[in-house]
Amino acid sequence: MSFHATILTLYPEMFPGHLGLSLAGRAIARGDASIEAVNIRDFATDKHRSVDDTPAGGGAGMVLKPDVLAGAIDAVSPEGDPRPRLLMSPRGKPLTQARVRELADGPGAVIVCGRFEGVDQRVIEARNLEEISIGDYVLSGGEPAALILLDAVIRVLPGVMGNAASGAHESFETGMLEHPHYTRPQVFEGREIPAVLTSGNHKAVDAWREAESLKLTRERRPDLLSGDDGQVEK
Repeated sequence: MSFHATILTLYPEMFPGHLGLSLAGRAIARGDASIEAVNIRDFATDKHRSVDDTPAGGGAGMVLKPDVLAGAIDAVSPEGDPRPRLLMSPRGKPLTQARVRELADGPGAVIVCGRFEGVDQRVIEARNLEEISIGDYVLSGGEPAALILLDAVIRVLPGVMGNAASGAHESFETGMLEHPHYTRPQVFEGREIPAVLTSGNHKAVDAWREAESLKLTRERRPDLLSGDDGQVEK
């Protein structure tokens, strides 16, 4: 079963973007994943192909119309489609590696890329859109966020990474940030590779890596150790 993503966007030409290259590009070429970009504007019903209108109650910006977006969602995700419907939104739940793994284990996703001031709340509720955020900042649209989400998902699909162990010890996979990495030359601008890494003592190497991961996590992301994300303080 391959992972199939349908992206609803006003800018379908933004896809596949960087996903056509490297690991993701090879996965798509093999058929492990597929990406289909559909233009929301194709579902507008007036002669001007309008997709947005002014916000109720006044205010700046424009809002994506619920009837147009609902028509687009229904066309690409009819009743019985098992794929989750996602809305890339700065007010959504933060994207986590655990959610990435869940999506990778499923049949794919329908991803709505918002634009303008936002999306009418009624279509979010009526079409059961799961709002997902990639960070505490605002983009000009949901397309870059969708590309990031898909990059994270495709790379963990079975067989995409040549060595499955490559992803097992990365940041967030174990609940901590990843340890530092080194390679030859032995000395670079006076800085040496830590001796333990060239000692040949694999048990000592594992212990050093775990300690460094814990140190970095405490310094940079103590929230990961606080229990707020289901992790246990070590």
